[in-house]
Amino acid sequence: MSGHSKWANIKHKKAAKDAKKGKIFTRIAKEITIAAREGGGDPEMNPRLRLAVQNAKSVNMPSDNIKRAIQKGTGEIEGATYEEIVYEGYAPLGVAVIVETVTDNRNRTFSELRAQFGKLGGNLGEPGSVAWNFDRKGVISIKTDGKTEDELLEHVLEAGAEDLEYDEETSRIICSFEDLVKCNKYFEDKKFIVEESKFEYIPKTNINITEINDARRVVKFIDAIEDLDDVQNVYGNYEFSDEIAAQLEKE
Repeated sequence: MSGHSKWANIKHKKAAKDAKKGKIFTRIAKEITIAAREGGGDPEMNPRLRLAVQNAKSVNMPSDNIKRAIQKGTGEIEGATYEEIVYEGYAPLGVAVIVETVTDNRNRTFSELRAQFGKLGGNLGEPGSVAWNFDRKGVISIKTDGKTEDELLEHVLEAGAEDLEYDEETSRIICSFEDLVKCNKYFEDKKFIVEESKFEYIPKTNINITEINDARRVVKFIDAIEDLDDVQNVYGNYEFSDEIAAQLEKE
């Protein structure tokens, strides 16, 4: 298990705890609205919507919120017109980052991102400047539930997934972009608790960060970008040792 995987799990757990603060509800509601707009309001007929609704339920998002987000997407009730925009750039220490946004005002989003990047020692790049170093993959976060790494690997192979990032509490299953819905259904059918299922940008090569102060700079940057209202997800090619990840978790 890589240090980056451990930190990804820590971040995932923190996000779940922070759900009551509203940011994660807003992010999921936007994803539901866009999924419903593009593929219709029936989760059974719309795989992207089905995954978004599943993610909403996993963080106890109220049913009324889910329903309203779907209705905004289908046009049954009035709502903002969102568009998805992906930005690329660099965090401190030359860490490559990809930022997924959903916005109703692209000029506002760009201005806020550019200001935050500059303030925290990063640089926004041109489209394609860092995307070459990432693969678009499906990622399923499941409760490990006492399973060993070897036991989970057997399920990964049977599901047709590609890789496992094992953790004693929450493990991450990596699969191809095309196989996310199929692999998600496999783990649901096997009665695993699926905490989240989504597409991520997985780095091909990582920058190994070995000093705690450097790690803090990167985490501060990522957290600040994630806190912007229009930002859905931030991905970077950084890697921490287990020791540094554990220290950051305590902070």
